[in-house]
Amino acid sequence: QVQLVESGGGLVQAGGSLRLSCAASIDDFSAYSMGWFRQAPGKEREFVAAVNWAGSDPHYGDSVKGRFTISRDNAKNALYLQMNNLRPEDTAVYYCAVVHGISPQTIKYGYWGQGTQVTVSS
Repeated sequence: QVQLVESGGGLVQAGGSLRLSCAASIDDFSAYSMGWFRQAPGKEREFVAAVNWAGSDPHYGDSVKGRFTISRDNAKNALYLQMNNLRPEDTAVYYCAVVHGISPQTIKYGYWGQGTQVTVSS
């Protein structure tokens, strides 16, 4: 049974920061690549970031490069997303996911959680 629980979302003003966390209940968490995607109302799912099992070689969506940082702590079965300089267009539900492949062109999402809402006001 895989369970992913996201937290850390909320309401923030443009230019502010949030740190999302994902607690993973999964056997051998360190064996999996992990990622974040987001979905805004009426829009397609959008790749945000992904990282390999070791936490190296991060990939980011073009719209978040230079502002967001993905990281993981395998000892804690946790995935994080530090979001800085937030913009109103970052408003969406953010999901943590087990992924296959970390390149945005080839990534496939396996399991994902219920998501956490991020709202950025202008």
